[in-house]
Amino acid sequence: MSERRRASNATPALVHLAKAGIAVVMHEFDPGASEAGLGYGRAAALALGVDEHIVFKTLLASVDGSPTVAVVPVAGNLSLKDLASATGGKKASMLDVATAQRITGYVVGGISPFGQRRRLPTVLDESALEHRTILVSAGRRGLDVELPPAALIDLLDAVVAPLRAT
Repeated sequence: MSERRRASNATPALVHLAKAGIAVVMHEFDPGASEAGLGYGRAAALALGVDEHIVFKTLLASVDGSPTVAVVPVAGNLSLKDLASATGGKKASMLDVATAQRITGYVVGGISPFGQRRRLPTVLDESALEHRTILVSAGRRGLDVELPPAALIDLLDAVVAPLRAT
């Protein structure tokens, strides 16, 4: 992909990563498989031919009334109880789609933890540390970025905690 094409298709997430000097590998895929009931994250793993344990989804929840970002593997579900605990809160609930889209500036299936409209508390599932690199949305459906978990933690000042429901 040429630099000119890459720049013209830059999402806020890619701009944020570039400004921070974070080296990433971009992965494009056809997001249409998500319509087959797989969900966007699992469809991404399938389309890219990677283990779904290294593909992470970005979810928006409310912890004691404050929007919070949870980044968890697409292979599992988010434990709201663990998210609340990780942030020092008492109760967490998922935000509805419209609110998540309004807060982040992204559409569901393309919500990136990077380049959101405002910086939110972010919690990364501890399983990310088991991998040299992970994939997260780059800010649009069909585009993921691969980066070391430490880069995500450092750039977002993310908390690392167990977040997956068993």
